[in-house]
Amino acid sequence: MKRKAIYPGTFDPITNGHLDIITRAARIFEQIILAIADNPKKNTMFSLQEREHLAQETVKHLPNISVIKYSNLLVNFAKEQKVHILIRGLRTVSDLEYEKKIAAINHLLAPDIESVFFMTTTQYTYLSSSLIKEVAQHGANVQKLLPTPVYQAFKLRFLMNTDC
Repeated sequence: MKRKAIYPGTFDPITNGHLDIITRAARIFEQIILAIADNPKKNTMFSLQEREHLAQETVKHLPNISVIKYSNLLVNFAKEQKVHILIRGLRTVSDLEYEKKIAAINHLLAPDIESVFFMTTTQYTYLSSSLIKEVAQHGANVQKLLPTPVYQAFKLRFLMNTDC
């Protein structure tokens, strides 16, 4: 059986931590859908189309990754894509607690869908999209935290100088 998985998220923006998980998962799964969530409750910095484009640019070197945006319930999207594995990243114990709840409700709604958790590589344990946005707004250099296409978009969005 061909093993496909979905790695869902808002990815606003996609970070080097996300890319690390994607790269590691790409060695395990034959195909991964990087699912860009349209969550109207979140006030995103980049539009859904921008996030999709940035994700495509970030993973274009990985041949078994496709990028698809979605706006419905994740388990319904997974069923539409005929995928039974969801990839989630864990940085901290609080992430584990949150993800356990999400996995439980997903399992209740779709018992045939499993969640697989990837521990974040130590160097990215502290990294989050919201933290990057926050420190960038205060002029911090975020270049080492973001894939190159995302960093370039960040610079344009924040009208940062080349020192950021």
